[in-house]
Formats: sequence, structure tokens, C-alpha cells
Amino acid sequence: MEQRSFDRLGRHVGVVGLGAWQLGADWGQVSEDSARDILAAAVDAGVTFLDTADVYGDGRSERLIGRFLRARPGHGLTVATKIGRRVPQTPQAYTLDNFRAWTDRSRANLGVETLDLVQLHCPPTSVFADDRVFDALDTLVAEQRVAGYGVSVETCDQALTAIARPGVASVQIILNAVRHKPLDRVLPAAAAAGVGIIARVPLASGLLSGRYDEHTTFAADDHRSFNRHGEAFDVGETFSGVDYDLGLAAVRRLAPLVGTERTMAQFALRWIIDQPGVTVVIPGARDAGQARRNAAAADLPPLTEAELTAVRQTYDELIRPQVHERW
Repeated sequence: MEQRSFDRLGRHVGVVGLGAWQLGADWGQVSEDSARDILAAAVDAGVTFLDTADVYGDGRSERLIGRFLRARPGHGLTVATKIGRRVPQTPQAYTLDNFRAWTDRSRANLGVETLDLVQLHCPPTSVFADDRVFDALDTLVAEQRVAGYGVSVETCDQALTAIARPGVASVQIILNAVRHKPLDRVLPAAAAAGVGIIARVPLASGLLSGRYDEHTTFAADDHRSFNRHGEAFDVGETFSGVDYDLGLAAVRRLAPLVGTERTMAQFALRWIIDQPGVTVVIPGARDAGQARRNAAAADLPPLTEAELTAVRQTYDELIRPQVHERW
């Protein structure tokens, strides 16, 4: 698999990683056996970057990954986790003492002495401008609790503020065929600064897989049921904040471009891989087959200019008016 660099971490990772939210919670039930199979399939297919968080299943996702790491000594994987969402979202919670406690818990869950990458998990906007927060993160690096740190963001403005900080190694942001705004300023700024870009929600919560229609139903414990309108967390995390029916219309418009040699999901992942400045894209997977197919998107040829133009026109005509200025 093609390798790309996190310059400020001094690490290279495969361009397709694995998002592990679904191994913890909020996507219906994923058994431990299924989680192990998903991890194994992804890594065997060339994935070297795993993304999790302490809040996914209250640590379940981290613990499952930790067991996998112990079963694969010398694995060569980079594991990123996130902190900050297990407490009320107030700026006052972002303290060195809390960072130490949260990262100690993640280190124990993952079974590692030093976390490869820890990310603030979509904190309040004021946190991004607080020097004390980033001084505390620098302290975690000095204490070797973490090898590096980054931020997961909701908005492009948050991303740009973070990129300007010299210690930030990565920015995780929603980027996909129905969320284009990071292309305007965030990706160029990150590339110029040597900050890695982790593209999350790459399939718009499965909408860009092409497998759903107006009759699809989701389990009650799936955020695609309970967060359609932002009832539990930012609505941008569910279907990328795109109206479900409008998203289906966009997918149907793009579907004729896919052909027979790739899936709609692979087409959507390849679009992200082709964007200058992206370091790694982190699709989730509910089974081993999905993990393998996602990883295979890295081996596909880049999209043609005509295909890139079609994606842009579909976004501009159908999606942009609804989402572009929101995040």
C-alpha cells in the first residue's frame, strides 16, 4: 500500500487506515470475534494506521485493539486514540491532570507505554486558542506518555487554528465526496506546515457505499438512527450532516461513474486519496470483507479528470448549498 508521512511524528502509514468507532459502540453490535476478524483483515491487507478513542464503548474499542496488538508482536502499526469526550464539554476540563489521567487509562487499555498519537476529541472551540492546553500536551510528550498529539475538529476554522500551532502533528477532519470545504484552505495549510490530515467519515456514515435507499432502517443503538438531527452529538458526524434523501440523490448521480471494477465505496475512498494533502483516510468496517475492500481502494488508479469534475459538480449543485458554510 502507498505510504504517506506524518512529518511531525516522523512516521509513515498506509494511505488507507481503519476507523475503530464501530468496535466500541454506536453502530449496532459488533462481537469481539468480529472485531478481531476486522482488525486482522485490515492489517493483512496493508493497513498500518488504526484510529480509536477512549469514549468508543467506554474504552472497549481501545481494549480490543490492545488485545490485537499483543497478538501481533512487531506489528509496525500506528495507533491513534482520542481524549476529552468522557466529561462534560467545558474548557475547564482540559487540564494537564486530566490529560495525564485520560492518557494513562488509554495506555492501560491499549497495553502500551507510550501512545503513538493522542488527539483532542472535538473539544470546545475556545480550547484551540488556549496556550495552556497545548503546553499541557507538550508536557505529555516530554513525559513520554505520548509520542505526539493532534486534534480532531468539527470546523475548518478550528483546523486552521490548530495547524498554526508548532506542536500539532495531525488534524482529523470530515472530508468526503459530500463534504468538500477542507479542500479550500485546510489541506493546503496543513501541507505547507507539515501537519498530517486524517480524513474521517469518508463514506458519510455509509451513505457513500451505495448500499442504502429510502427503505433502509438502522438499529436503535446506531447513531444513524439516534443522531439524525444532532440529538446526541454534532449532526455533522452522522451522514456528514447531509440530508439523507439529498445524499441518496447525490449517490445515484455518481453511481454510473463507478463501473464494474470497483465499488461505490472504493470510488468514494479513492476520491479522498486523490486529494493533495491527505495523509490517511479512516473508513470503518462492520466485517472482514468490508475491511479488505476498503484497503483495496489504495490499489485503484486515481480518478480521471472527468470523474473528479463530476464529483465536484454533484457537490456544487446538490450538496454545497446545504452544508458548505456550516462547518
